[in-house]
Amino acid sequence: MTTRFRILVLGGTGTFGGRICQRLSRAATLQVIVAGRTRSKIDACVTRLHRLNPAAGVDGYVLTLPDTLAQALLETGAQLVINACGPFQGQNTEIAETCIHHGVHYIDIADDPEFVRDIDRLHQAAERNGVLVISGASTVPSLSSAVVADLTKDLADIHTIAIGIFPGNLQPRGRAVVEAILSYVGQPIPRRQNGEWQLVHGWQDLRRRTLRGLGARWFAACDVPDTVLLANLYPSARTITFHAGLELSLLHFGLWALSWLVRWRVISSLRPYAETLRKISTWLDGFGSDSGGMFVEVTGTECDGTPSKRLWTLIAEAGDGPWIPTIPAVLLARKIAARELAETGAMPCLNMITLEDSTAEVSDLSINLEVTDGHHRGRSSNAAYSAASSAA
Repeated sequence: MTTRFRILVLGGTGTFGGRICQRLSRAATLQVIVAGRTRSKIDACVTRLHRLNPAAGVDGYVLTLPDTLAQALLETGAQLVINACGPFQGQNTEIAETCIHHGVHYIDIADDPEFVRDIDRLHQAAERNGVLVISGASTVPSLSSAVVADLTKDLADIHTIAIGIFPGNLQPRGRAVVEAILSYVGQPIPRRQNGEWQLVHGWQDLRRRTLRGLGARWFAACDVPDTVLLANLYPSARTITFHAGLELSLLHFGLWALSWLVRWRVISSLRPYAETLRKISTWLDGFGSDSGGMFVEVTGTECDGTPSKRLWTLIAEAGDGPWIPTIPAVLLARKIAARELAETGAMPCLNMITLEDSTAEVSDLSINLEVTDGHHRGRSSNAAYSAASSAA
């Protein structure tokens, strides 16, 4: 009997960690170890996964981070750790360093710019121990960079890159997600604008955009790894922006109003108020929808010199939006288990997955994709991106 590849999922009972465990438990070659702090939650998760797939290789493990991680690695025999314990804002790289020390591969779903970029400093240690350490295996910068790479692959020059995310109001929002957002609200954010680095403030720079299937929504500036990482990857891009928006205008503008308290230094941060603001937001749980979306728009020049504008949109319906941030980690975990990734070292998750693979992975979900090149349009619903691209 073939030995299963053992994956320890930290935060395995959470919004994203639970989905990662569910996705990975489908594979007969993988042993998924659901790790968390509460035994009852872990047992419930393991039971649910076995109910979904009686043949699944699933165990549970109670640990406290980072104190008992080394012990957990030894006792479980984990060959890969997936860190889904957010928020990553303010975290250090101790978990990744412990994995390197024990010769265990590491993936996280971090979206904090400093955390993701800081993973580079572990590169030499990871190389020496023959492991792969990947940070940011989530919607940003992993999926976003894959989309940009696909949209720009045959452009002679790239002028602008704009990215936006719009979650539905009925989608789950745990405390870690709320803390991650509040950590940058009102804070200065670096952004390349017209070829120069400028500062905008989190959840300001209000704009409005209409996406087919979602209608018009407001969005505001966010602090994500993409702003700097994509600027380094595409030096010809003069403007790179990232925005996000809440579906309900009341919540969106309420957060915008609070951002001024931070910008004017009335308070230093909204993060300490995360649980209070999360509970207040639940008062409006009966409004809005479970549909969310994402867009990536690039402008540039074709090889024949003509201007080009290309738009990729993703619309997630039926509450399937929270699956999107988990897909890169799942794809990479499978590749590591199958020894399809030869490289070692520590790096941000830039262009480590393809858009085609990502789209194929969500083919069983209510996710619609559309590509527009300014002249033609191709649409894919629950199908591989390549179908949409060839139709465009």
